[in-house]
Amino acid sequence: MHSNHLSRHAQQVLTVTQGKAHLQGPGSDPSIARSWLRCLEDYHLDPAQNLAPTVLEHGRVLESRERLQQVLHIAGTEMTSLHQQLSGAGHAVLLTDARGVILNCVTAPSERKIFERAGLWLGADWSEACEGTNGIGTCLVERQALTIHQEEHFRGRHTGLTCSASPVFDPQGELLAVLDVSSARPDVSRQSQFHTMALVNLSAKMIESCYFLRCFDNQWLLRFHLQAESVGLFSEGLLAFDGEGRISAVNQSALNLLGHIRGSLLGQRVEDFFDCSLDELLGRASVNASASWPLRTRDGRPLFAVLRGQPRSVPVPIAPLLKAIEPARLPGICLGDAALQEHFRKALRVFERDVPLLIHGETGSGKEAFAKAVHHASQRAGKQFVALNCAAIPESLIESELFGYRGGSFTGARKEGMRGKLQQADGGTLFLDEIGDMPLALQTRLLRVLEDRQVVPIGGEPETVNVRIISATHRQLLERVQDGSFREDLYYRLNGLEIPLPALRERSDKSQLLDFLLAEESGGETVIIDEPARQALLGFDWPGNVRQLRNVLRTLAALCDGGRIGLEDLPAMIRQRPVALVETVAERPLEDAERVALLDVLERQRWHMTHTAEQLGISRNTLYRKLRKHAIAR
Repeated sequence: MHSNHLSRHAQQVLTVTQGKAHLQGPGSDPSIARSWLRCLEDYHLDPAQNLAPTVLEHGRVLESRERLQQVLHIAGTEMTSLHQQLSGAGHAVLLTDARGVILNCVTAPSERKIFERAGLWLGADWSEACEGTNGIGTCLVERQALTIHQEEHFRGRHTGLTCSASPVFDPQGELLAVLDVSSARPDVSRQSQFHTMALVNLSAKMIESCYFLRCFDNQWLLRFHLQAESVGLFSEGLLAFDGEGRISAVNQSALNLLGHIRGSLLGQRVEDFFDCSLDELLGRASVNASASWPLRTRDGRPLFAVLRGQPRSVPVPIAPLLKAIEPARLPGICLGDAALQEHFRKALRVFERDVPLLIHGETGSGKEAFAKAVHHASQRAGKQFVALNCAAIPESLIESELFGYRGGSFTGARKEGMRGKLQQADGGTLFLDEIGDMPLALQTRLLRVLEDRQVVPIGGEPETVNVRIISATHRQLLERVQDGSFREDLYYRLNGLEIPLPALRERSDKSQLLDFLLAEESGGETVIIDEPARQALLGFDWPGNVRQLRNVLRTLAALCDGGRIGLEDLPAMIRQRPVALVETVAERPLEDAERVALLDVLERQRWHMTHTAEQLGISRNTLYRKLRKHAIAR
C-alpha cells in the first residue's frame, strides 16, 4: 500500500512537470510546480525514493550551533512560546541554519518519536536539494514565508507533513535561519495554516529584530516609521550607526521607508539621509528611548523616530549609571511586588560576594529575567551574561556546549575547536536554567569546575575561568537528590542562597506587571485595555505564568484595532472563566468560618501562598481552589 502511494505521488509530480497539470491539486500552484521542476531537473531527485534525510555528524552540528548561538538563544524562548500558542499537540517548532540543517526543535516529549520518524532530527538536512519541495528548503530558495501542505511535498514519504516556514534575515539582509512549524496530523487542512503561518511569520520577525538590536547593542540605533504609533512595532525601520555617524546596518523596513537599496546606505553618513545634523540627532538619544519625535528625510518626507544610545552631551559612565538604578526600575523586569523586590536585594548582595544563587519557580515565572536583572545591576554588568538551558539542549550536545572541545577531539570536530559556555562567560555570569535536568555525569564535571575554577574542554587542557553561577529550576531538587538523580554535594554548592520566585497568581503587582508587559509588547504604541477585559486578565490563574501572559498580550497587541482591547478580544479560556458564587453568612455559616480563617492566615503570612499553605497543612493547589471558592483576592 505504501509503495502504491509513492508511485501515485511520483506520477502526479511527473504529470505536473511535463506541463499536463490540472486546474486543481498541488501542482496548480505555480510556485509548487517550479519547485518540483527544480527537484527533477536541477537536483535529479526521485519523488518515489523512500530514504530518510541526511543527518550531519555531531561535530558539524555543534559547529553550526556555535555560529548561530546568539540566534539560538533569542529563538529558544520564542519557539517555546510559539509551541504554546499553537496549543502544542501535534506540532514541532524547528529552527534551521541558512543551509536547512535543523539546529533546534521544540515539541511535546510524547510526540518526539513521531517527528523523528518523519525525518525531523537534530542535524537533519532539509534543503530543497536534499529533500525536495518542503517548507524549510523551499523557503530558503524562495526567500519568503510559505506553507507546503501534504501532497505539495516533492517526495512521497513527506506527504504526511504540513510545514509553514518563514525566513530570518541578518542585519546585512543575508539569510540567517528558517523558523518552521511542522505537523504530522492527517486532518490538517491548508486553510487552517493561515493562522499558523501568521504566527510563524510574526515570531520570525521578532527573532530578526531582537538579533538586530543585540548585534548593535554598542552603537546608536535609530528606529523610525511613518506613524508615531508604529515605532517599536515589527514594521519599523532599524538603522545602526557608529560614533562617527557612519551607517553600519539597516533592515528591510528601513530601506522601504527611505527608498534606497542597501548598498547606497552602508558606510554613508546618517545625516546625508535625514534633515538634521549628527549633533542634533545625538542630542535626541536616550538609553531607554520610548517617546518618538518628528524627523524628516533629506527629500522632505515626514517620519517619527526614537534614538537608542547615550546622549553625547551627557557622557555618563555605564557602571555608575547601573549603580544608580533602583531595583524596582531595572529594565526588562517588573519588581513591583514587595516580597520579590526584597528577594532581589538579597540576591544582589550575596551575588556581589560570589555566592551562587539558586532560583526556584514554576515554568514561565521569569527566572531568566530575574537572573539577568541581577547581573545587570551588579559590578559584572559590562561582562557577558551567558545562558544555557539544560533541558532544551539534547543530552548528546550539552557536554560540548558547556565545556567546549579541542580541535580534532572527535569525528567531525572543527579543527580550531570550540569554546564552551563556561569559557564564554569568563569574567561574567553563567545562567544554568533547568539545572535539575542536567545529566548526572556532567554534574560531576560541573562540581569540579566550581571547586577548582578550571575548565577542561573535551580533549583539551585545564583553563582557568572567573565566572559566577546563577542556577534555576522548577523541580524540587532535594527530591531529586533523594532519588539519586542529582548530586547532593552539587546541590549545596549551587544553593548559596535560594530565591523562591512566586508564580504570577501569587504576585501582588499583577496590575503593574500587566501594564509593564503590554508596554513592551506594543512597542511604544498606546494600547488601552477595557476594564472588563482587564479584570478578566487579572482574575485568570495563568498556569503558564509570566511567559503565558506575555504571549497573550503580544497577540492582543498585534491584533487589536484602534488601540483598544475589549473583553471579546480575549482568548476563550480567559473570557469564559467561571466566576465563583459567594453565598451569604446566614446560608453557609461553616463556609464563612473557613473564609475568615483563610483571610486570617493570609494576613499573618503577608499573602505568601507557600507559607500559608504550609501553616494550613494543605497543598498550594488546594489553597488556590479555596481562594477561588470564596472569591478571595488580595
